[in-house]
Amino acid sequence: MKNKLVKDIMVPLAEYATVSKEATLFEAVVALEQAQKSFRQDRYKHRAILVYDEHEKIVGKLSQMDVIRSLESGYVKMGDVGAISHSGFSQELLKSMMEKYDLWQMPLEDICRKAYQIKVKTIMYTPTKGEYVNEDATLDEAIHQLIMGRHQSLLVTSGKNIVGILRLTDVFTQVTDAMKSCKV
Repeated sequence: MKNKLVKDIMVPLAEYATVSKEATLFEAVVALEQAQKSFRQDRYKHRAILVYDEHEKIVGKLSQMDVIRSLESGYVKMGDVGAISHSGFSQELLKSMMEKYDLWQMPLEDICRKAYQIKVKTIMYTPTKGEYVNEDATLDEAIHQLIMGRHQSLLVTSGKNIVGILRLTDVFTQVTDAMKSCKV
């Protein structure tokens, strides 16, 4: 896999779902749907949306989880759910949290209003330093970075510009294709 470079596997920015940080949640979902329709059918569909600023620079990501979580404002009261989620939850604890924070009492009934009111900039995720990879990095380097960071994707850079996204699904396809081509 040392011969394969990130730029050979990445999805170019022009082919990925993007939206302005000023967009609404509804506009972001529509952008994702449009990008999925026009994307090559032989590859996995996109599961995230890249967010750009007023200078058209990528400044964030919006995952499927971010979209769904944003519909229930009670999660904000809970603090950093990600930090505690790695310890595991019993069914009793999950139920008590739902009751304590009044989670999912009526958010889906009000989904249309929320989709038009929620701004992407308030729910997007800002990538950390470890979520960028150079387009000339080898696939081996990128795999290591994905595993160590437990990332679903990496933003691909050329100089200071983001030129694409390297998705775990595409890396997985490369790895499994190599596995199947082995002569055992």
